[in-house]
This record gives sequence, structure tokens and C-alpha cells, in this order.
Amino acid sequence: MDANTILRIKPQLTRFLHQFDDCFGRVTTRRYLDLYVEWQLSNLQRKSIEPMADAVGEPPRNLQQFLSLFRWDQFAVRDRLQQYIARRHGHQHSVGVIDETSFVKKGHKTACVQRQYCGAVGKKENCVVSVHLGYATPEFHTMLDGELYLPEQTWHADRIRCRQAGIPEGIVYRPKWLIALEQYQRAIANGLRFSWLTFDEHYGSKVPFLRALDGFGQNYVAEVPVNFTAWTKRPTVLHREPAGHKKRGRKKRYPRLKVKNNPSVEVRNILRYSARMRPAKWRTYHVKDGTKGPMVWQAKRILVHLTDENGLPTGPHHLLVARNALNHNEVKYFISNAPEQTAVEILLRVAFTRWTIERIFEDSKS
Repeated sequence: MDANTILRIKPQLTRFLHQFDDCFGRVTTRRYLDLYVEWQLSNLQRKSIEPMADAVGEPPRNLQQFLSLFRWDQFAVRDRLQQYIARRHGHQHSVGVIDETSFVKKGHKTACVQRQYCGAVGKKENCVVSVHLGYATPEFHTMLDGELYLPEQTWHADRIRCRQAGIPEGIVYRPKWLIALEQYQRAIANGLRFSWLTFDEHYGSKVPFLRALDGFGQNYVAEVPVNFTAWTKRPTVLHREPAGHKKRGRKKRYPRLKVKNNPSVEVRNILRYSARMRPAKWRTYHVKDGTKGPMVWQAKRILVHLTDENGLPTGPHHLLVARNALNHNEVKYFISNAPEQTAVEILLRVAFTRWTIERIFEDSKS
């Protein structure tokens, strides 16, 4: 945005930012919020502290203190923003997108930094990782929440290091899927509703995460790894001992799976060998128009059963397999708990909504 555009929208921007007044303890702190946001929206080539301070005529130290030293309630800001989005941008086709991003860090003093896989460079690197929840409708998308991931061995187990980095005692290790689940629950508490959730195979592989979303009644389309297992035919469950069965040894718990039962199968082998999926024809779908042209995928699906917390089969879930129409070696597997009559087009549209959070990451990092 140029200066004239910012000047034109300034009254609306000021009204929007006034919603957060009580999240800042001092008027001076609140004033720097306006300056910081305005120049983040500007067409400055570099939007670090010094160029912004020079452009607005402020000493760089003042903006640096606003970001690092001045006290403000970041959690209240997050909640207020989510409540605003719930009021102004609720939509019957809303999709929540869970993903993580990473930032390369050369030193070892930054909170939560360690050598780990870094998506920004596509390999293991010294970096920090954060988990995020995005929100997308056909006309709008934004970030709702984000939190640094605290590694277990290198940080959680070393509380002295945590204190030196300013990490509070109450911040402890949690797996990424649990961080994502807490972000989802916070958003729901702030009035947001998601028609769907979608996320990549790291989160899709975490069966407790899927069970929790099932328990909330939340529809999702989850990408899963090739070794994710499911039953193509619901196995037989015994609810009591068969008549005439002689009791031997320890008393068995019921309900339980029948001993001789069909095994669960990896999804890649379901695609290759299942008598239900293998003969099904691939159908072609135009998913969306991308920057490099139309995105076209071929897909087929069957209903499968997952394993619940007791090792028993769940209700039917969709197994959706999609392959790139131009490169059949690019294959993705998705699991969804949507109603059985849900069309494949809808499942694909939700699954490929994940690109919006990549756009949000790109916008925020630039």
C-alpha cells in the first residue's frame, strides 16, 4: 500500500485497532501499535524496525521497546481478534487449517531452537518450529493462533536453560498435535465455528488427535502417511463369550475383537490390492486454479474403519486417494469422518484448502 491508500483507510484502521485498547497497559504502548501496523501495511521494501522508524520519524529504540519490553496482554489480543473474526467472517463453508512453520536460527540462545527438520529449507537445520491455526472462507483467510513448539529433551528437560531464555515454568513440552487441539478449542471458545478442519500427514497420523476431533463432532479431511492402517471391512466384535465356551486362564474383557478376523491394512496396500478400491475407476476433478494454471487431480474413495482407543473399529470413515493428473507418481491419502454421502469434490476442495496457510505464512514472513 502507498501512503495515500493508508491515509484513506486510516479511519477504519483506527476503529479496528481501538478494539484492543484495553489489552495495553499504557497509552504510549497503544500508540506504537498504530504506527507499527500502518507501516507493516506500507510499501516499504524492508519492514524491519529501523526502516519503519525512519519512515515514521521515530527513534528506532522506541519501536524496539514496543516489541520486546513494553507489557501488553498478547492472549487478550488473540482472543479479541478471534471474537472479531467470528462476528464478521463466519461462513457456512469455513475451513480451519492446521500447519506448522519454521525459522532458521544460527545461534543456540533463542527460545525453543534446536537442530530439527526445517520446512523452510527442506532439511535438518538449527531452527525453531511453531504450530498454527488458520481460517479460510471463499472470500477471506487469516491466521487465528500460533505457538512455539518446546522440544522435550533439549528444552523441557533443561529448566535452567528455559529460565535463561525467559520461558515461564508453566510452559512445558506438549506434542504438536496437542498444541493444535488446544488452539482449536480456544477458537471454539471464542465463538468460531469450522465447517471443516484439514491438516497434513504429521497431524493426520496422530490417531488420538483424530479421535478427539471425532468426539467434538468436528468434520475433518486429514492427509495421512502411506503406512496409516485401516480396515476395509468392519471386523467382528464379540460382546460376550460364545455359548459353551470353556473358561480358561485370565478372564477376558468384552467387547473385544474376534481372534480370527480380517487384519487392518496400510492405505498404500489398500490402493494396490483391495478388491473394493483397486477396480474402481479414477475420476478427474478440477480442484482450483493456481498460479501455474489449473490444479487437476484424479481420485477415488471407499469407506473404511479406524481403530478406537480400545482397539475396536470406529464408524465408517472415507479413505480418499488422489493422484496428480499430470504425474501419477504423486499420490496423496486422506481420511475423513464426513457423512457417508459427502461428495468427493467437497473432500478434495477441503483437502487442498491447505494452500491458504502457506500464503498466510508467506505474507507474515515478508
